[in-house]
Amino acid sequence: MRALVMTAPGGAENSQVKDVEAAQPGPGQVAIDVAYAGLNFVDVMSRRGDAGYVAAWPYLPGKEIAGTVRTLGEGVTGLAVGDPVVAAPAGGGLAEVAIAEAALTVPVPAGVGLREAAAVPLGLATALLLLTDAGRFTAGDTVLVHSAGGGIGNAIAQLVPLLGGGRLLGTVGRPEKAAAAVAAGYDAAFARDEGLRKAVEEATDGRGVDLILDPLGTEALPLDLDLAAPGGRIVLFGNAGGGAVDALPPVSRLMAGNLTITGFSHRGLAATAPAKVAHAIRRVLALLADGRLTLPVTELPSLTDVPAAHDAMAAGRATGKYVARVGA
Repeated sequence: MRALVMTAPGGAENSQVKDVEAAQPGPGQVAIDVAYAGLNFVDVMSRRGDAGYVAAWPYLPGKEIAGTVRTLGEGVTGLAVGDPVVAAPAGGGLAEVAIAEAALTVPVPAGVGLREAAAVPLGLATALLLLTDAGRFTAGDTVLVHSAGGGIGNAIAQLVPLLGGGRLLGTVGRPEKAAAAVAAGYDAAFARDEGLRKAVEEATDGRGVDLILDPLGTEALPLDLDLAAPGGRIVLFGNAGGGAVDALPPVSRLMAGNLTITGFSHRGLAATAPAKVAHAIRRVLALLADGRLTLPVTELPSLTDVPAAHDAMAAGRATGKYVARVGA
């Protein structure tokens, strides 16, 4: 089968489409003929060689897919060969055949296309879990999302109105991406520069932000703490810059502001509480099926187009959600 293979840490020069042997599903697993695969920033972090993402090289990336069931491993029930499904594999999703745990494989309902479904397992489902599970979003909250122009940022803009609505503010790495974030549903979006603090303070009339969703490691955490409203929640869910992660602030700082800092890891949740991830996937698919949710995606024609898209994501030039066409 054809698969995208990352041969060593680095850039696009170390990502090639190669012929590799298709793996077979083990007990509790499913082999899937991949129609579309979603791209995520975790692929970029893996390619860079960030600690904790790749156990050995060469590495097959790809953590969200949509396609049809090819074969079932021992003990799998509730699925049949030929079923259209979405899944969150541990890796290897950017390939013609991928292996996923049955617990993280969910049937695609009628009315949902596989192209859009491929953006659900890590994109929309992660956004939903960030808001509801980690962030304890309440209707009317003011929410600040760093990296608002990416796939997760766009998904959050889609979901907040469905969860009761609130004021949605975003930050972007490049000033020219602010307009796209507003077009996606943000009330306002600001460049992450020296004027950011003042811009957010003015946008909230000095009240602060109820929920901050931050994929930047601890780079923006001092600012997050200053911008959080009394009782505010800060969710750290990545380390997009790849730099060293600083120590968390003293407990006294959190107690003084009645603040909460929460960590979120889709990978950790999938490993320890797969039913929670699968539930979020089903919930998002249901929203797509009944038309309450739409998800614009940018389709890449083939696996060979993925390394350039990863370059764009790494450089902060990407906007929205990419999915790659893999099979028929």
